[in-house]
Amino acid sequence: MTLRIRILWPAGHTTATLEETPTSTALAGALPISSTARTWGEEVYFDTPVSVPVEDGARQVVDPGTVAFWTDGDALALPYGPTPISRGEECRLASPCNLLGSLDDDPRILATVRDGDPIRVELVDG
Repeated sequence: MTLRIRILWPAGHTTATLEETPTSTALAGALPISSTARTWGEEVYFDTPVSVPVEDGARQVVDPGTVAFWTDGDALALPYGPTPISRGEECRLASPCNLLGSLDDDPRILATVRDGDPIRVELVDG
């Protein structure tokens, strides 16, 4: 089973498809959520009310557009390019994160998110 979510902020929105994992199931149960976007290099992250352990398969270096869950900060992490600790053009997260899925559209849309923007995540019906 896959889940689809919509992520909205003042300048835009995107959708993502999530695989069924313990973390994505916990996240789906908490939706909709509203939070405050933070940026770290070319990554958007924001707090959630979900707290889960690190899963097998957690990774620190991921593809642009990966939907990841940062267990150290109970936050969704959405990288679209290099972060301050990246080597070259890679997307390197702060620490290994649970992998949930990926954005459906060009991840560069996340460049329109500003630090401090309100951000909302909701389930896509159907």
